[in-house]
Amino acid sequence: MKKIGLVIKETSEKQIKENLSSSRGIFIIKYSGVSSPDLCSLRQSLKQISAKLFVVKNSVARRALEGSGLEALLKAVEGPCGMVFAKDDAVNTSKVLFNFTKEHEKLKLEAGFLEDKILEAKDIERLAKLPTQYALRTQLVFTLKSPISGLVMTLKQALRKIVVCLDQIKNKKTS
Repeated sequence: MKKIGLVIKETSEKQIKENLSSSRGIFIIKYSGVSSPDLCSLRQSLKQISAKLFVVKNSVARRALEGSGLEALLKAVEGPCGMVFAKDDAVNTSKVLFNFTKEHEKLKLEAGFLEDKILEAKDIERLAKLPTQYALRTQLVFTLKSPISGLVMTLKQALRKIVVCLDQIKNKKTS
């Protein structure tokens, strides 16, 4: 019979591997000095955007990362750290984490992984400062609409000039 500690470690490693395979983005944070209620509020914020904070022993996290092809993240797994798995939108997850670090300075963004690219803390910050997907779509629509609107306005002005010219000719002939 296995010891309970070993069973917990194996289960945790299995959960990390499952989350690694199903996540679009992974972030490693250092939470040393952050209170438990603050971590709970972070978990709630992440849960609302389909992200998950997972705190586990470093040895377990290292074993899970070694077999997954994310060995570059191993250097960030030191001290009390947690792994945040972004299921749907990694940009929104980075925004939540970045905003949380503004309010709680003891929480540090260490590293991340997104779309086959390793992210450093400054990359995560840049990612968090991107406009939302809705804002980007709105900008795209207005960019596509702009030339068409310009053409419509130009044609409208040309028609207006013709009408004004015809009106002046009519007034000249009647007077």
